[in-house]
Amino acid sequence: MLSTIWLIIVGILVGTFVISLGGGGAAIYLGILSSAFHLSPAVAAATSIVTALPSIIIGTIGYIRQGKVNFKIGNQMLIAALPAVIVGSLIAPHIPTNLYKWIIAIILIGLGLQIFFKHENKRQTKPNRLAASFYGVISGLMVGVAGLSGGGPVLAGLLLLGLDTFKATATSTYVLVGMSILGAAFHLTTGNVYWQAGIPLIIGTVIGAILAPFVVKFLSRDGHGGHLNYVIAILLIFMGIKSLF
Repeated sequence: MLSTIWLIIVGILVGTFVISLGGGGAAIYLGILSSAFHLSPAVAAATSIVTALPSIIIGTIGYIRQGKVNFKIGNQMLIAALPAVIVGSLIAPHIPTNLYKWIIAIILIGLGLQIFFKHENKRQTKPNRLAASFYGVISGLMVGVAGLSGGGPVLAGLLLLGLDTFKATATSTYVLVGMSILGAAFHLTTGNVYWQAGIPLIIGTVIGAILAPFVVKFLSRDGHGGHLNYVIAILLIFMGIKSLF
């Protein structure tokens, strides 16, 4: 009973924070399920992506109602990402774990540093379809291979393409819906979802996802978007380093 309540509380906190930053939280759930419940990589990956899906959908609906989603760039990312999810799911059993960890670490750290220095230089980048597709492919592979939601590369790509913090956050969440649905479908077929932990987390993340758009709206009104860029950059670098251990 205590573990169930704890998981719900964790879900609320993670759902609110991560959806507010345009992510899905699957990487965090993956860490919780692996460390606290000692689940195998396959079960933890399947449970994490299924857990993240409902909150991403609810968060996206909230952002669409606020008119913050850039559908043009978001759809371009999705077109590139969805085939990458399928490819990632098919090649996942054949990729050495250590190699994958280093690839993900380099991508996340590199994107985090790019966001940090771009914000420092105040340089605006005109969005282009090729770059949007590139970030979509990277994210799709992360979803397919590891059961992650892929939010890091999507959000980083949108910021580097010139979207302001809050439109990037909303559009990232929108892109994650399509990728997570496909990724969850693949992982559900394996029957590896650990529902005893997944259901309490889902309950918490749904509550957090309902709160997240209001948090973003509040921050947007008070003009703290620049500070959030630094938070996002630091989180990406931290996630990259953490993926190695």
